Amino acid sequence: MTINSGTSDFSRLAINSATTKKWTLAQVVDGCVNAGIPSIGPWRDRVEEAGLDKAARLIKDAGLRVSSLCRGGFLTAADPEGQAAALADNRAAILEAVALDTKELFLVVGGLAPGEKDVVAARRRVADRLADLVPFAAEQGVRLVLEPLHPMYAADRALISTLGQALDLAAPFDASTVGVAVDTFHVWWDPELKAQIERAGRENRIASYQVCDFNMPIAADPLLSRGYMGDGVVDFATIGTWVRDAGYTGDIEVEIFNQDIWDTDGNTVLATVKERYAELVLPFA
Repeated sequence: MTINSGTSDFSRLAINSATTKKWTLAQVVDGCVNAGIPSIGPWRDRVEEAGLDKAARLIKDAGLRVSSLCRGGFLTAADPEGQAAALADNRAAILEAVALDTKELFLVVGGLAPGEKDVVAARRRVADRLADLVPFAAEQGVRLVLEPLHPMYAADRALISTLGQALDLAAPFDASTVGVAVDTFHVWWDPELKAQIERAGRENRIASYQVCDFNMPIAADPLLSRGYMGDGVVDFATIGTWVRDAGYTGDIEVEIFNQDIWDTDGNTVLATVKERYAELVLPFA
């Protein structure tokens, strides 16, 4: 499915359902179809609301691709019960990815366990749980996508903060089973980013390129500091060129957490996303 509008090619543009948070999955699907956006990255909560079978039919019948499924992960539990629950949830997410016809399942690896301060031990548990999950993911044809998050989220959400850390964690496994995400919000600041994107390209591990901006000042809830491309400090031309030169040709997914954007009419949001994508992302993709 190739969609063009004017001189801009939107055939690689994907909308993560978090960008239009107040919309149901059906509304996101309709919005993408009406806007000429060919790919969607649903969150599992929206899939659960719709029901997995219905969600898969909605997306397929609309002729949309599924760029990724968000998310699994949270692998740092220190107790056996918590570890078992995390593995069960991630195996369920892998099967959901299969049902939705996407190979890419995002993992946010998790932060410190309650009361914990031993970062080294927590990261070791991530590696151990990833090793537990990989055989099942491989059997199902799903790639686990490690997403490094900005360091301000290390304590509670992701003890992996750099692309290099994600690649090191992925290294023991085949690239078809464990990949990495390049999310501009999370990695724009990294002085090693160019080298690590080049490494990810050589290792064939770039599973997703997500774009949004890093707004200043940081919001009171730092989860909501993302913005439309062009509203913050991210250099999309430079990062996009690095990702392109590393050989990535897949979907480019827009994922924005921002209360003002969530409160805006979803169709207006998608129109703005398309304008910013065409201006700031597409020329370097």
